[in-house]
Amino acid sequence: MKQFVKTVLIILFFHAATGMGFAERKAKHVIFIGLDGWGSYSFEKAEMPNIKKLAEDGAYTLRKRSVLPSSSAVNWASMFMGAGPELHGYTEWGSKTPELLSRVTGKNNIFPTVFQLFRDKYPDAETGCIYDWEGIKYLVDTLSLNYCEQSPDYNVVPEGLRDMAVRYITGKKPDFAAIIFDEPDHVGHGAGHDTPEYYATLTRLDGYVGKIIEAVKMAGFYDETIFIITSDHGGTGKGHGGKTMLEMETPFIISGKNVRKGLLFDESMMQFDIAATIACIFDLPQPQVWIGRPMIQVFK
Repeated sequence: MKQFVKTVLIILFFHAATGMGFAERKAKHVIFIGLDGWGSYSFEKAEMPNIKKLAEDGAYTLRKRSVLPSSSAVNWASMFMGAGPELHGYTEWGSKTPELLSRVTGKNNIFPTVFQLFRDKYPDAETGCIYDWEGIKYLVDTLSLNYCEQSPDYNVVPEGLRDMAVRYITGKKPDFAAIIFDEPDHVGHGAGHDTPEYYATLTRLDGYVGKIIEAVKMAGFYDETIFIITSDHGGTGKGHGGKTMLEMETPFIISGKNVRKGLLFDESMMQFDIAATIACIFDLPQPQVWIGRPMIQVFK
């Protein structure tokens, strides 16, 4: 009888523990792909078969909102730091350091990023960030990364970042990698948003995303991976930074291991919820200063 009671108590404790945040990570790998300046308004119109297949096979929303202003550094910071500019302090298009005093700083003298949380929990894991726009390196806590590098000028070497990503994925098999393309924003400022040139750029970058997916398959960890595709802001005319939905609404697509299939969700989502969602995937403790909420509805 005593042994029976003991067994029941052990089972009950196990179920209680797994229901209270002690579950294992939802996937071994996360590949995060950012398309700077990609507005939700373009999703239906654009020819992006690889990205749309990820959406079809996973969960997505077209109503994720940027923080204000709807420009680059402040939004990439919010995406990686789990909080808005009022807390992390990066407030402008090109912020390299906080214009406002960060509410807290981590051991690397920067507001806590999801990269730092990942490094703290998995010190031996491979983590990297590669990017077109130099401004990214000021926002990701480079000291928490194994690999951080800017691509060649895409006006000279258009496939530069794509090829770097393929080499990194197949060579290092990263547990957590961020790959951030700048061209939609560049074309938006030049030819304009919602123009043939803008859509041609999205189609070409979708082909690059297809090559990245192929690289993950070649590296042998596709079945253990979650892909996230998103953006910092959209645009209108040849600019952004304002308060229109064309500028503020961006896609969020999540697909892969343990992600629900075919879910178009409409719950409120902000940029800083992305960090919280990645933390949920990797079972990372969320700092008290973060205000992001994980999009738990997207998981099985």
